[in-house]
Amino acid sequence: MENKKAGKILKIGKIDPYILHKFFSSLSCDNSVVVGPRIGEDAAVINAGGKYLVIKTDPITFTSRNMGWYVVNINANDIACMGAVPHWFLATVLLPPGEKEDFLEEFFNQLQRSYSEMGICLIGGHTEVTSAVTRPVVVGQMIGELKGKSIITNTNAKIGDDILLTKGLAIEGTHLIYQEKKDELKEKIPSRFLKNVDKFLKNPGISVVKEATIAAENVDVHCMHDPTEGGLIAGLWEIATASKVGLCVKWEDIPIFEETKLICEKYKINPLSLLASGSLIVVTSPQESDRLISIYRENGIKCRKIGKIVSPEKGVSIVKGGEIIGISKPPKDELTKLVKNLN
Repeated sequence: MENKKAGKILKIGKIDPYILHKFFSSLSCDNSVVVGPRIGEDAAVINAGGKYLVIKTDPITFTSRNMGWYVVNINANDIACMGAVPHWFLATVLLPPGEKEDFLEEFFNQLQRSYSEMGICLIGGHTEVTSAVTRPVVVGQMIGELKGKSIITNTNAKIGDDILLTKGLAIEGTHLIYQEKKDELKEKIPSRFLKNVDKFLKNPGISVVKEATIAAENVDVHCMHDPTEGGLIAGLWEIATASKVGLCVKWEDIPIFEETKLICEKYKINPLSLLASGSLIVVTSPQESDRLISIYRENGIKCRKIGKIVSPEKGVSIVKGGEIIGISKPPKDELTKLVKNLN
């Protein structure tokens, strides 16, 4: 007999935010929860006796390489985007049957190097071998403390604000495809570009803690977001949804690494919807944006204006070659087109 309550089959990638909103809207929290589960927010915030703790959890599922480096950095990024300092870290490691001890040794070496560089302390977690997974899955949880007096959320974008983007797209996605498809890419892309991609994890790097901290300390930031799965387009949609505004960005103003362009062309994928850790979206007033770009320049950080916050009725759009492309919901990450080959 057909199960009429089963509903639609969920697709690979992030769960549709409209589905999640149904569940979030029915949740209740106590008064200590300052920022709870919301579409578009990077982390939760609780008031722990007058001290604000910022808490985030995020998994690594697209790859089994460099997992220690990825899991620390992507969770630290989201803490920093709220204007907080990452301090404490926990990790849950699920390994498939047959995995060797060498994996754990490499993972914990990466983990130690990553959190040592940031002054973060590993305080616990869980490890096990289970037939529930077919390849390693790591889930991280980061806890930080609010540095200043103000929590930066993605609900504060104002019409007329500038949208800035640091570094370029899509650092994490580009490196992930490279490390999984290295042999294949050697036949199609010049070696000088692949040598650069090989260093992408650290240069330009997937961490945005430095640029997020600089922004929070020096200008009046309205929103700050670390675009991850679903890429820049998903990150922009999340800000617009959280702030109940529209936004418009110009494709030609978005900085995209030449290496990323070449790899995306090879696999016919959209760089704007590719896993984008390493870039930081900052939304602030035009006066503050000019000042922040100047401060970033002094600190060796590239940053460009890519668009504007507009009225909500204009929706979320990208202008490419004069054509306006409307975005009604966040896209699935382009990696899902390759995911069957990334096992």
